Amino acid sequence: MKKFNSKSCEEIMTTVYRPIEFCIDNLLAQGLYILAGAPKVGKSWLALDMCLSIAKGEKVLGQQTTQGTALYLCLEDSYVRIQNRLYEITDEPTERLHFVIMSESIGNGLEEEIENFKNEHYDLKVVFIDTLQKVRNESESSYGTDYKELSVLKALADKLEIAIIVVHHTRKCKDSDPFNMISGSTGLSGCVDGSMVLIETKRGSRNAKLYCVGRDIENAEINLQFDSDLKKWVVTDEPSAPKSKANIFLAALYVYIKKKIDFSGTASELIEKLKSVSDETFYPNRVTRDLVCNGYTLRKYGIDFEYKRTRNCRLIILHYDRERDSSDSKNTSEVTVNRLTLKV
Repeated sequence: MKKFNSKSCEEIMTTVYRPIEFCIDNLLAQGLYILAGAPKVGKSWLALDMCLSIAKGEKVLGQQTTQGTALYLCLEDSYVRIQNRLYEITDEPTERLHFVIMSESIGNGLEEEIENFKNEHYDLKVVFIDTLQKVRNESESSYGTDYKELSVLKALADKLEIAIIVVHHTRKCKDSDPFNMISGSTGLSGCVDGSMVLIETKRGSRNAKLYCVGRDIENAEINLQFDSDLKKWVVTDEPSAPKSKANIFLAALYVYIKKKIDFSGTASELIEKLKSVSDETFYPNRVTRDLVCNGYTLRKYGIDFEYKRTRNCRLIILHYDRERDSSDSKNTSEVTVNRLTLKV
């Protein structure tokens, strides 16, 4: 008899899962994405800039990247054209960026090629496929066929824990919702984890807006300008990112537990203790969430976290092991957690 493999609400909310990794902060996480735009609008320049930035661990569009190997399937280009573009955008080559000009199609070997590449390059973070049409088998575009084809790439991205971005075209017709302009059925948008649509404010103006939406990212509209000298899109109104409350909590927790080594008590009791190291106001109903969702970060900082339910209350048990603290903060008077610095 077949049965569901279910998990209770409490089990899910108290289990430390491996967090989703971002290739580009706030823009690109593990999963399947679409980057769409009109022909010759500059999608390939943006894709190349993202790949190169991830390979070098440098900022792109004002956002931090997680360094690793990047694979760019330039299926409409030649190596000569790729070489010319690379010399336009950088004078420092990197071993972490790889290019392919021929590949198999979806369901006919493409997934195996990407998986084999991943096996040879364990730190693979991102794969760009330029363009989607070059790896499709179906000429018909219906919700069912679109969803089915992209589901293969979606499953592959989830399995390999990488980001796969398919470069695609937009329709000629205008729409108040830019995501409705993605060519094909809504099966494409429905299957992917996120979509980015690059639209010029006026054709040929080299001023554009990048519309972003996704499951793991905040909806965003980023104003861009194409720098003809640098050959890359640059942000013209880079917003200042607000400090994350969770980051402040983690920094305060680290400062406290580094001194006290052990803690056992309720969320309210922990908040009282944190008042000795931070003036920030924390709330008991958020403490467990912040601990569970950042469990992997805590381990890197030598902090073990256990959540135990008793008859009377829910206990939070913490222990700090300096020998397992891989941070740069254990021997300094400053603490940096998730890029937030807190003075001790």
